[in-house]
Amino acid sequence: MDEKIAVLGAGAWGTAIGKVIAEKGNDVVIWSFEETTRDYINQKNENVQFLPDVKLPENLKATSDIEEAAEGKDYLIYAVPSLFLLNTLKKTLSVNSIREGKTAIAVITKGFLPSEYGPRLIIETMEDYLPGFFRQSLVYISGPSHAEEVARGKITGLISASDNAKNSIRYRYLLKSPKLLVYSSLDVRGVQVAAAAKNVIAIAFGMLDAMKTVGMTDMFGDGTDSLLLAAGLNEIQILGNALGATHPETFTSISGIGDLDVTCRSIYGRNRRFGREIIEKNILEPFIDIDDLITRIAEIGYLPEGIVAAKYIRILAEKHKLKMPVAVGLCKVLNKEMDPMQFCKVLLGDWDTND
Repeated sequence: MDEKIAVLGAGAWGTAIGKVIAEKGNDVVIWSFEETTRDYINQKNENVQFLPDVKLPENLKATSDIEEAAEGKDYLIYAVPSLFLLNTLKKTLSVNSIREGKTAIAVITKGFLPSEYGPRLIIETMEDYLPGFFRQSLVYISGPSHAEEVARGKITGLISASDNAKNSIRYRYLLKSPKLLVYSSLDVRGVQVAAAAKNVIAIAFGMLDAMKTVGMTDMFGDGTDSLLLAAGLNEIQILGNALGATHPETFTSISGIGDLDVTCRSIYGRNRRFGREIIEKNILEPFIDIDDLITRIAEIGYLPEGIVAAKYIRILAEKHKLKMPVAVGLCKVLNKEMDPMQFCKVLLGDWDTND
């Protein structure tokens, strides 16, 4: 392959995806907001801040000029966190190859985006800003994966979802390798919901897991973990159906149960870690409520996407009159309306957080 590719976002996941593509012989440019990260990638072939101890290919280069990164590319992958995605997108709208619809665009960001209509899925929000060429042609990439493992060649599976089957397949072939399996899907809405909502469940999972570890309760065991996973998956599917998911198997495949399981259980999971630190470090103590937490999220030192997603899922659940006691209950914990032990009653069926 000899394609021109850019990844916008030099976090762990963007860097890992860029590494995989570059290792197939493509020249890859990665846009880094942080100049120190840019310099480490270019001078030492390593993303020391976000993906340490992983040697990057010589044909993966970094820049802090976003227009330079995006211009004239065959493939463009947006990889910044959801909190920064719209601003990043707006900075690329003047790029000629985007204005002319010559670049295939994919997104690996997880979450929802704010709008005047309330929280919306990432793809439909981006379509409102991009030229009409891109309507129903953007690709959403997700699946049970961790940057730390993908970058080190651990066998992993992803979903390339789009309303445009051709573009889904194009990105499938761009990304796939002997150790990165990529499958196509037409259920772009269902895959997006699963990717966003699983982070919320993972915070709850980490919180309950820590309760067992520190001895706060002797009521929880392995069966409790499975109870939470099953309840969480049910809520993800309820929300997905309300937001237009088209294929039930989306939630029983790697984009649903697969991604939920690894996010809840993996030691690399930032959302699971944050849930544990709610119990172990009382990490919520300095914050007034969930809005204050989101505003000052940089103080945490890492970015659990499930915090923002929890706020938006609560809004969506209320809007669509959905019963989602785990997700809404977790949001109430983050908003300091409920303490973690009260939240446990959700799992016992004694606490209906939608009342």
